[in-house]
Amino acid sequence: MGIIKFIKEWTLPCAMLSGACIYLLFTEVPALERIGDIAGPYFIDAMPALVFLTLYVTFCKIRLHDLHLHTWHAWMQAIRIVLSGLLVLAITSTDEPNLRFALEGVFACVICPTASAAAVVTEKLGGSIASMTVYTLIDNGVTALLVPLLFPLIEKQADISFLASFLTILERTAVVLVLPFCCAMATRQWLPTLAKRIRDMKNLGFYLWAANLSIVMGLTLHNIFTAGISGFVLMLLLVVPLMVTLILFGTGKSVGRRFGDSVSGGQALGQKNTAVGIWLIVTYLNPVVAIAPCAYVIWQNSLNSWQLWCMEKYGRLKW
Repeated sequence: MGIIKFIKEWTLPCAMLSGACIYLLFTEVPALERIGDIAGPYFIDAMPALVFLTLYVTFCKIRLHDLHLHTWHAWMQAIRIVLSGLLVLAITSTDEPNLRFALEGVFACVICPTASAAAVVTEKLGGSIASMTVYTLIDNGVTALLVPLLFPLIEKQADISFLASFLTILERTAVVLVLPFCCAMATRQWLPTLAKRIRDMKNLGFYLWAANLSIVMGLTLHNIFTAGISGFVLMLLLVVPLMVTLILFGTGKSVGRRFGDSVSGGQALGQKNTAVGIWLIVTYLNPVVAIAPCAYVIWQNSLNSWQLWCMEKYGRLKW
């Protein structure tokens, strides 16, 4: 019983640790390497399905008339656009390689849209699923517009067309966000009994997200261990995202607090879909910089774990 209670209280750290252990087990133990090579792609292919199920379960708790635009949605977008613009200016103003690596790493974290599953953690922390869902849709749309405008400024030879970028991000958003939302609304409308049973399974969406996180953690370690860069640059790309995590969550909470929704504000600006950031960096910039959004995965989920512990322990957030 003690172990079960511990896992419930520290679900995200347990998911991260299990993902790290499984990755190390199947890459460092010679007898298991072949199994890891075969099974690895199947785990990666399972990620979209897990995200879909996670959001489907969460969205079954939303009613359509709860979906509204809020003032803080506009403030968050303004902050993200200004930060992105300032980072582009800073990157293009320096030729020092290590500083450029760090700034591009920060940019990669900031430009990432809000994670599709941010609503899952937001619900656990007492925030609004509906408000977060609306913001996530807006945020992904704005990202689709920002990427083709800003990336060519950073990397002059970046071959990135507006239409290609827009359609790629739109496709990812539709598959992992819009489709499960539509399925959930259809379930509420035509299969209310099933929808009620799903809603009654209180933490199902959260545990599905934890399973997905364990796979993400394995991929993160793979990207870090196979980077092939100097120790100083690696440390830079691992530590800087920690500061970015604290700044984004802190700023989001401060703005959200002014509108009575600090939880949603913090998750909206801080919890990132780093898969998009990694894809953008690997495709259009220096692949080494992709370590920064990988590290961000660790820091944002560590912070979320602490917030969830505070809710479990004190019934409120300490920050």
